[in-house]
Amino acid sequence: MTADQIILFSLFAAVFALLLWGRWRYDLVAFTALMAGVVLGVVPVDGVFAGFGHPATIIVALVLVVSAGLMRSGAVFLITRTLVDSSRSLGAHIALMGGVGGVLSAFMNNVAALALLMPVDVQTARKAGRAPGLSLMPLSFATILGGMVTLIGTPPNIIIAAIREESLGAPFAMFDFAPVGAVAALAGLAFVALIGWRLIPSRDDATLDASDIAQYVAELTVPEDSKLIGQRLGELDETAHKSDVALLGIVREGKRLYGRARNAVLRAGDTLVLEAVPEALDEFRTALNLAFSDADREEMLQAAGEGLDVVELVVPQNAHIIGKSALSLGLHWRQRSVLMGISRQGRKITSHMRRTPIEAGDILLILVPKDRGGDVANWLGALPLADRGLAVTQNSKTWLAIGLFAGAVAAASFGLIYLPIALGLVVVAYVLTGIVPIKELYDHIEWPVVVLLGSMIPLGAALETSGGTELISGGLISLTAGLPAWAILTVLMVVTMSLSDVLNNTATTIVAAPVGIQMAQALDVSPDPFLMAVAIAASSAFLTPIGHKNNTLILGPGGYRFGDYWRMGLPLEVIVIAVSIPAILVVWPL
Repeated sequence: MTADQIILFSLFAAVFALLLWGRWRYDLVAFTALMAGVVLGVVPVDGVFAGFGHPATIIVALVLVVSAGLMRSGAVFLITRTLVDSSRSLGAHIALMGGVGGVLSAFMNNVAALALLMPVDVQTARKAGRAPGLSLMPLSFATILGGMVTLIGTPPNIIIAAIREESLGAPFAMFDFAPVGAVAALAGLAFVALIGWRLIPSRDDATLDASDIAQYVAELTVPEDSKLIGQRLGELDETAHKSDVALLGIVREGKRLYGRARNAVLRAGDTLVLEAVPEALDEFRTALNLAFSDADREEMLQAAGEGLDVVELVVPQNAHIIGKSALSLGLHWRQRSVLMGISRQGRKITSHMRRTPIEAGDILLILVPKDRGGDVANWLGALPLADRGLAVTQNSKTWLAIGLFAGAVAAASFGLIYLPIALGLVVVAYVLTGIVPIKELYDHIEWPVVVLLGSMIPLGAALETSGGTELISGGLISLTAGLPAWAILTVLMVVTMSLSDVLNNTATTIVAAPVGIQMAQALDVSPDPFLMAVAIAASSAFLTPIGHKNNTLILGPGGYRFGDYWRMGLPLEVIVIAVSIPAILVVWPL
């Protein structure tokens, strides 16, 4: 093993270890590794940023903007608005939602597809009186499966196509993944709808909702002889934080002051509307010598509700609030909003929650100023869990959005135009027609994924150039010596799938795809079946909530625990391998 290979293997081992640890965000880990590679001399300086202009990186960014355009235009709503029917049986609901989720995720980013359908699924579950956890995991798995069918359905397919273009001179086309991907997706969806959902542990619904607020909203009155008279409400923040109390506003002479209450000068008889558990409420009342209000708690809640809304938000994997608390974010004074509770893996956190660091998959119950729930959600980088009243463009643009996208897909599929160019033209058309406002254009791009791809691609190229991928492939060939082709493909899929279950599937694909090509060349067979095996396996992350962003997204809303995923995920991965190997050997012969 050469010195360059040792350095690169060490860098990749560090990247994988840090991704598995999860303490640092994956884009920072990848970019740090890239910089270390340059400093150590294993990544050439002239190619260090080549990954940021790589077709795979560009396509991923463009697909995210196109997905946003399809949602804003109402194109996706056209499909989903008929799905909320609580009278359907659970099995029928899962089959329908899974089918729609699979189709949508084949043509748009699968995380966006889940984010759109999840509120529909939660709303249906609540109307039917069942826990959302019974149907959210099947929906997540369905959107992951659907992404396998087309080139743009999931980042691993995009990366595989780009690597094929670099190594073999031509990329996979839009629907080259369909024969194998569709077989895997249909078999997986059938299992999920008929059997898989029955394997999910049954628990009570742990999702927070507005009814949880009634026991925490209270009122205290400023007495005639209070030392607080003449002070501003904002000056009470320090005492409130020490007592774990949130100041929502003031009721004065029957008028509710919320937005401007922070700078209001306190008067005798003012009523402070606040949120606290009983123990914290009593501590705060004693510290400031306040009096209890005579109002009934239900009346207080109703009064507060006239100027406030309650929103449920789920925290995605890349949200900038992860690792921070509501207090450190300044949620109260920046957005005039109050964190009322956190639901984490089926456990409700309602004590000292404003000092609790937020994790991916958490559900946040937040009290926000009237009609500002969407703004607060965007500021936090979280996704609404209930009916969101999404702002869409005029209905007349729905078919325009669909037509532009369909035309681009058709042109790229027939080889009339290079796919990144086709998607780029769609984005330009969406902006010019107002489907995606130009001021929101860059908001829809998931920049951490762009940085991850831009950083990992040069590292992967360096590993291949140094002969590192040849070493790995040689080890796998030695391990499978004397075995038939289907067994060799199975080993490659199992190794790739195992990595994808615990690591980012993008990073897994960048390493596994060149290994597959090297294995094919060593065996003197076509590399296409090996690339297809990697594509299917890298997308099949069903065992853990960290293997795929969709699995993380449902963690809180479904009330799941880490060990719940493998119950349905393990047999699903076995089924995917069992049906994919024969399909690969038939469609892409050695």
